[in-house]
Amino acid sequence: MFWTVDELLLTASSLFLLVGSEDINAKVLQVLGNEALKYAVPVIKYDRKGYKARARQLLLTQNAVVLVEESKIKQRIDYANLTGISLSSLSDNLFVLHVVQQDNKQKGDVVLQSDFVIETLTKIAICANKVNNVNINQGSIKFTVGQGKEGIIDFTSGSELLIAKAKNGHLAVVAPRLNSR
Repeated sequence: MFWTVDELLLTASSLFLLVGSEDINAKVLQVLGNEALKYAVPVIKYDRKGYKARARQLLLTQNAVVLVEESKIKQRIDYANLTGISLSSLSDNLFVLHVVQQDNKQKGDVVLQSDFVIETLTKIAICANKVNNVNINQGSIKFTVGQGKEGIIDFTSGSELLIAKAKNGHLAVVAPRLNSR
């Protein structure tokens, strides 16, 4: 089957949801109002204190990244306040959304995990116009926990995925290396 350029562009720019639209709470859709929903995916968010894993939906609108828990919008990051995106070189599916700290609405950077990490980061980078602000890190990622506080994610390679709070207070991630050619 052959596609025309117009068909490819239409397909690439169309709404793509890994979370079914019926899975997004009607209250959330109502709060979003006229903002076009461009992408939705289930993610795990790691708390700033204790790194407890919490299930969330990540929604991309025309103006922001929105994190949702059931029927409640937990966090909204306007693309203008997104300063960068960091991820590891391992197969842990973890990434950090770095945000402007002068924004009083933001508590700090956001640590997330997605089974569709490459696709999710591609969509965020394109929607937010931050393609040149994606950093692939080896060893560790530093992130802001709150006003003047810093957190660290330490990455090591191992045979299977393990994510836990280490004794030193860092988030320790053990993950297999990505297969390379």
